[in-house]
Amino acid sequence: MKLVNQDTGETIAMKVMQAHTFFRRLRGLLFTQQLSQGTGLHIKPCRSVHTYMMGYAIDVLHLDAHSRVVGFQEHLPPGRIGAAIKNTASVVELPAGCILRTRTAVGQTVQFLE
Repeated sequence: MKLVNQDTGETIAMKVMQAHTFFRRLRGLLFTQQLSQGTGLHIKPCRSVHTYMMGYAIDVLHLDAHSRVVGFQEHLPPGRIGAAIKNTASVVELPAGCILRTRTAVGQTVQFLE
């Protein structure tokens, strides 16, 4: 799936993998070497993430049930627990620097496209 910012038209990620089952959410990005530019992982349901057993930083986009951005964390380093942001229904893990590069902001709405 592709992730697009509906408010700006900016493509946030060209290929977003889904982690919507218990086991896929449990695995997440654990034991991966990197998250390539243009990719992401949508974890649903999810309120917060961690970066234990990861060797790289990520950006985390927090979405409500209507795919509105309710918060984000930039450059969450390895070995950390991310914030639990109010009204978060799902998160998208992205390569570090993606949120700044795409000018994604709280209050904007994103859309997942086939």
